[in-house]
Amino acid sequence: MRWRQILFGLILTLLLWQLAAWALQRSILPPPGPVLMALGRELVGGALGRHFLVSTGRVIASILLSLLLAVPAGLALGQSRTLNRIFSPLVYIAYPMPKVVLMPIFLLLLGIGDASKIALITVILFFQILVVVRDEALAIRPELLMSLRSLGAGRLALLRFVYIPAVLPAMLTSLRLSVGTAVAVLFLAESFATTDGLGYYIMVESWSRVAYVQMYAGVVAMSLLGLALYYLTDWLERRLAPWLFLEQ
Repeated sequence: MRWRQILFGLILTLLLWQLAAWALQRSILPPPGPVLMALGRELVGGALGRHFLVSTGRVIASILLSLLLAVPAGLALGQSRTLNRIFSPLVYIAYPMPKVVLMPIFLLLLGIGDASKIALITVILFFQILVVVRDEALAIRPELLMSLRSLGAGRLALLRFVYIPAVLPAMLTSLRLSVGTAVAVLFLAESFATTDGLGYYIMVESWSRVAYVQMYAGVVAMSLLGLALYYLTDWLERRLAPWLFLEQ
């Protein structure tokens, strides 16, 4: 059923795109046929394939790094009321701040290579995941923890059998929602002060040369990257938290 929905959505998108191209009749909106042919040609034998791999590596590295940092930090704050009281003011200030404005600082400190892009996306995803994991850990009923401690469960047992299963669904949901944010920030970070990536391909190699067909091919490639990451997260949720789908 899920694949039918995806296929129907793709067909509907292409149909609306074709109708819009017919209605506009301008080079700034080419029909999907030439764009898809350019996408296949550029991915296989053109520059787009290299840019796609670079962007994919950056966004995956950012997601993995944010998980490695945010999940332990969120669990630590969720298990310790003292730590949460100490660090919650910092989280309260940093979480709503539009961290994309830090991009010039990261470029100055880390240069125009991969490090600055990965660091920026990691910081943005870090707080989104941290807050969700912390809040889910804090929401665990104290009497449940006390009953398990009375049976001899230690900190590691509580972490394995209580905290991680409790925070896992919300963490994966937060990660799924963060994928779109990560790809959007990646596009912005790659639009200037760099020489590779899908953002560079779209804005510099295509848009600035008025190569609209190639530009739309880059946009489709970046959309496919976000879609693939979204459904990868959805697959991980079904594998790691199968109890959520028992009634479906």
